[in-house]
Amino acid sequence: MTKNLVSIAGYDPSAGAGVLLDIGVFERLGYRGFGVLTAVTAQNPERVDRVFPLAARAVADQFGRLLETAVIAGIKVGMIGTAGNLDAVARILARKARIPRVVDPVFRSSSGAVLLEKKAWPRYLDVLGGKADLITPNLDEAEILVGGPVRSVPTMRKAAAEITRAGRIPCLLKGGHLQGKAVDVLYDGRDFTDFEHGRSVKDVHGTGCFLSSAILGHLAEGRTLKEACGLGIALVGKAIREAVPAAGGRWTFDLSRGPNRGPSRGLRRC
Repeated sequence: MTKNLVSIAGYDPSAGAGVLLDIGVFERLGYRGFGVLTAVTAQNPERVDRVFPLAARAVADQFGRLLETAVIAGIKVGMIGTAGNLDAVARILARKARIPRVVDPVFRSSSGAVLLEKKAWPRYLDVLGGKADLITPNLDEAEILVGGPVRSVPTMRKAAAEITRAGRIPCLLKGGHLQGKAVDVLYDGRDFTDFEHGRSVKDVHGTGCFLSSAILGHLAEGRTLKEACGLGIALVGKAIREAVPAAGGRWTFDLSRGPNRGPSRGLRRC
């Protein structure tokens, strides 16, 4: 029987990120995807113009109605939008503690739009603490979470460990925008693993959403955290190579190619 995965995130009408992209990734991995909306955005691959958050009650009720008819095998959290929604999402994650849960902290867009109201930023790790199996910040989000610069592999390791200690959640810190080589750092609470990967010249919309959804898919099939991260990173790399041109020089993922789990490469234990 096909397993069901849920994305709790925002709506991007271009389908380049958010719930629509997440569901596409779930389906590419052979799952049935569901979506719980936290906000509707007016955006395209170039920029986010406006954000229209949904009420926390709407978020909770969407998830509650899903549970009436579906067995959920995993949850991915992306854009949350408001402090009230942060609390609602925390309650959902606490309720489903026995299934894989991946949190992608989305604070602002690459064009600078605020996607989680700033008063919720300092509370993020405290509210979601211990309620997920992985958190996947990029460098900008990690700097917000730790309150300091994260611009090298050593500072990435330090930040990943600090995020894990503060949030009681293993951390995959994405280093795709590092100067020099591209490295993602996983800290599972005890060990570090570096995932080195190629740097693409394509500026692809939605890479963070794609990665966190892919990792959830691999966790839901029983992979270890390290295996799931490696497979997710490899699949993102393949999807970037297959990406198609969008507006303003950006690229977008082509999810029409069907299931593909991708090989795991580039793991280095340290």
